[in-house]
Amino acid sequence: MSETQLLKNVFLKGAPMIDVRAEIEFAKGAFPGVVNIPILTDKERRLVGISYKESGPEHAERLGYELVSGKKRELRIKRWLEFMDSNPGACLYCFRGGKRSQIACEWLKDTGGSITRIPGGYKSMRRFLMGRFDELPKMMIVSGKTGVGKTELLTHLKNSLDLEHHANHRGSAFGKRIDQQPSQINFENAVAIELLKFVDRRPLDHLFIEDEGRLIGRIQLPQALQTAMKQAPIVLLDDTTENRVNRIYDEYIVCQWQEYSQQFPEHAFEEFSNYLGTAIDAIRKRLGGVAYSEVRALLEDALIEHQSGNLELHKCWIWSLLEDYYDPMYRYQLDKKTDRIIYRGSMQEILEWTSRSENYAYG
Repeated sequence: MSETQLLKNVFLKGAPMIDVRAEIEFAKGAFPGVVNIPILTDKERRLVGISYKESGPEHAERLGYELVSGKKRELRIKRWLEFMDSNPGACLYCFRGGKRSQIACEWLKDTGGSITRIPGGYKSMRRFLMGRFDELPKMMIVSGKTGVGKTELLTHLKNSLDLEHHANHRGSAFGKRIDQQPSQINFENAVAIELLKFVDRRPLDHLFIEDEGRLIGRIQLPQALQTAMKQAPIVLLDDTTENRVNRIYDEYIVCQWQEYSQQFPEHAFEEFSNYLGTAIDAIRKRLGGVAYSEVRALLEDALIEHQSGNLELHKCWIWSLLEDYYDPMYRYQLDKKTDRIIYRGSMQEILEWTSRSENYAYG
């Protein structure tokens, strides 16, 4: 089996994997579901690296064996074996498929264990995944005003990729979630695996993706993906302002408030107020002085009511923000894309349209 086919099978099947790189390497980037059980800790790796630079590879290898010997070596082998017992068909890799993974496999073999070693290691796997952005499937962009339910629509479409989910961010000034965003590398790896699975499963269909800018929070979309999205046909989702306000209120206020209450039981209101205030402050210049002051005052009034248990007043500043900021910005951006719109309708109308157009033979 070729290296490319092996990597394709590993990612398509979601094979369990052991990453034997040091913790600091793993933290910079890894693959979904992979467990990090290092052969060398950060400190040990640093000492071996110094030895390599000062005395050469042979001395560095001897030092590595000395640092990981006896009970320490037995414990690391034991952890690998435990993972393998719980995850049949597991694979193992290091950074380049070099000494560390080779030695790990030899140690396992000496104890009766056998595991597939990924040739080329993390570097080869990462290169393979990044290549998915050079072989993108046909795409269809789901666009629409803020709050129309674009992400919700994606959940009803069998051929969809939720970039905001993988970025752990809702894609607007208010999009920050309590949990941190993934690293740029982890985001790219996760999205590339989804692309690989889609092309393998439905190679002739269009992939639905929500309309996004260059950034989702601090995560940057790969350039090839940005370019393809800017050229893809658009399905435009419509809804009333009232429905949009209610949807934003439910998601960003009610649900988000519950999350903050659970995460910060002693000072949830302070944290939640800071989140909303910081988000509005972030778009202050684009709002302009008068509009900003008006929205900020509505927010302060809503927060006062919020403290007494009434959240409904948040709808006032949400409505104002849609009319004064998001809708004008949306109309400006849409004017540049009108030639790409191939269908426009409500969520139900779009779902019915896609059900009649199985091959999405457009664009």
